[in-house]
Amino acid sequence: MSVSPVSYKRHRFPRDLIAHAVWLYFRFPLSFRLFEEMLLERGIVVSYETVRRWGLKFGAAFARRLRRERAAAGDVWHLDEVRIVIRGQVHWLWRAVDQDGYVLDEILQRRRNSKVARRLLRKQGARPARMITDRLKSYGAARRQLMPCVEHRSHKGMNNREEISHLPLRKRERTMQRFRSPGGCQRFVAVFCAVRNAFVPPASIDNGTSRHLHRLTAFAQWNTAIDSPA
Repeated sequence: MSVSPVSYKRHRFPRDLIAHAVWLYFRFPLSFRLFEEMLLERGIVVSYETVRRWGLKFGAAFARRLRRERAAAGDVWHLDEVRIVIRGQVHWLWRAVDQDGYVLDEILQRRRNSKVARRLLRKQGARPARMITDRLKSYGAARRQLMPCVEHRSHKGMNNREEISHLPLRKRERTMQRFRSPGGCQRFVAVFCAVRNAFVPPASIDNGTSRHLHRLTAFAQWNTAIDSPA
């Protein structure tokens, strides 16, 4: 599948600076004003509003290119939904991760029903050997309709992998003082998870050398993702 090239035309700052600012924002739980201060310490005068616009314009393009390099999903899926309040209205972020903690997909919806659960499962384009969920009955109904042969374990205590995967996003939500709109939340989560998938070593890596090599590979993928056409 072809992905449109990233264009930096009509931007007075160089590509590497723009990409570095976008990486900082989606990789670390810091505010735009703190990024402005960090860049100023390096002698670069950029307003926090400019950094925000860079994130909106380039984040999605970088994420699409990063997903081309994503490893195949594991054969155990953990599914869960987390409550997010946007302008006083309750929304649910449905998420699927594999046994290594990689986020497979995320869908923001107002409802918790089997229709959304089916959509989450259908979007993967593959089937796991086993899926693990909490006791929400919507998952069981969706599995019976789409993949009845897949083993399903439903117990809140078994879904710690998914519960842990919610924590980084919760931290970002607090830093951002909550999301302003459903569309903005969905766009942010898509980029945030793509960057996190690339840079956070899988749970199966248990030594420093392997983690270091994983991050070097991630930086190589990032440099490819930010490349513009010659």
